[in-house]
Amino acid sequence: MSMLTGFREKSFLDKISILNEIAMGKDAAELEELLELFRTPLDDTSVDYMVVTALNGVLSADEASSVKLLESEDEKLKILCIRICGEFRFKSAVPALLKMADETSETDLLFEVLTSLSKIGGSEALALYRANLNNKDDLVVVMCIEMIGELKDEDSIDALKEFVIRNNADGHYEVCDLTTWKAVEALSAIGSEDALQFVVDNLHHRNPTVRRVVTDSLTSLGPVAVPFLKKIITPEAEKDDMILAANVLGFIGDKDGLDVLMDAVEKGYSDDSSVRYAIYEAMGRIGTMKGVISLIDGLEDGDELITVAVMTGLDSLVNAGVLKKLIEMINSGGSKGGKILRAIVTARAVNIFAGLYGEGKIGRFLMNAVAASKDHVVHDAFRDKLREIGGEEAEADIARLPVMDSGTGRRALAVDDSKSMLALYRSILTGAGYEPTVAENGQDAYTHVENGAVFDVIITDMNMPVMDGMELVSKLRQTDGFQSVPVIMVTTESEYSQQDLARKTGVNDFITKPFTADQLKGKIAEYVK
Repeated sequence: MSMLTGFREKSFLDKISILNEIAMGKDAAELEELLELFRTPLDDTSVDYMVVTALNGVLSADEASSVKLLESEDEKLKILCIRICGEFRFKSAVPALLKMADETSETDLLFEVLTSLSKIGGSEALALYRANLNNKDDLVVVMCIEMIGELKDEDSIDALKEFVIRNNADGHYEVCDLTTWKAVEALSAIGSEDALQFVVDNLHHRNPTVRRVVTDSLTSLGPVAVPFLKKIITPEAEKDDMILAANVLGFIGDKDGLDVLMDAVEKGYSDDSSVRYAIYEAMGRIGTMKGVISLIDGLEDGDELITVAVMTGLDSLVNAGVLKKLIEMINSGGSKGGKILRAIVTARAVNIFAGLYGEGKIGRFLMNAVAASKDHVVHDAFRDKLREIGGEEAEADIARLPVMDSGTGRRALAVDDSKSMLALYRSILTGAGYEPTVAENGQDAYTHVENGAVFDVIITDMNMPVMDGMELVSKLRQTDGFQSVPVIMVTTESEYSQQDLARKTGVNDFITKPFTADQLKGKIAEYVK
């Protein structure tokens, strides 16, 4: 006898108990009675929900019945079976699902079928995915793009390229379409030479979000992307392309990428300080002993930001040879020695500090630079290192470092994916009387806002992973209390074409890399009195 005999007359608790037992037992003998209850519900929300749960359980163990019921005239039952076939990857459902997709003109039903086929997997539905790349519904298109990428369909490369090209045209580049986002990811997943070359060619797409997706996709590919990025690190390449390519090589962190960067330094591919900075920053990110000599050569550069980037990279690679070279350069006197000492403090290069601390006058000069900092984070970092060093002299120097109140005064938010840039911002902002908060991308920055932080000014880079500067500003302008907070965006000189787009998102002003501390302070002073 069926467990469902006389079901409608039973108490509520008995009904729930019986349906739960059927769902767990997955007894096919109960299918017909369950179908009758599904078609003529009891109008009790809890019981009717459990009927669906029990039916789902029974059909999950009965592939043949699930596939047969795809032909049901009951639309709700059909949708349920479409989902079950996908969830439990019933391969025998593929022909029926393909037939259904071919015959339907309903977008919602087509999306359900595509979702089910995507979960089942396999190349049988490839022609269907290709045919719907031009569907009027973006969600359908996105689903098809994702599956084409998963199936690595090289015949669809040209169609995928069109999404990216179209989003780069006049009148279309201001917003990143979801289809473009997915097309970049699909091309990266396909991974052919043609596909990857196209992705790299769009490193400096006109839309900043597309640039971020390209950067993230290439970074995820890892060493596979290095030969394609190498083609951009050349004397003939555009400045912005070289900067973005160097950034990606740094994120990938592969030794072959380090060779590309070292070659660019040795052969002097660019005399632009922004490009050189990006290359040294990337070399520091990769962080292998092989790059130490090239990093040390960067200390000869007159740009203070490059010195900070080099010091950030060297701090994790410090050894006797590095310390010997630093001592020589500091002892040579002139502005170079002072620049190196300031960079050690700004970069919070505590390992280098520890190596130089016992070097007589150099150690004293370095300690004076630490004590002169107005940044409590700098004091905390070097105080911890002094405790580790130990001894009477270290104890006396700890006493020189004030315990500063970090909760008063004007507040600034600085956002950049570069550790050395963030270190520089901290130094400049504390020197200007601000309590700085720093974040490595827009998402981290917005988390501070969501947690109730208040700022008098915001400085943000344009191109960053996870969330770029323009997306951050757009979110800020839609957030209570941040509609009128001054936002200064940091750019490279050739990014002027992007400034109109940035202003539309809510950016107040721009400052171009490279800049001096006084230039940034002056720009902030224009907006915060």
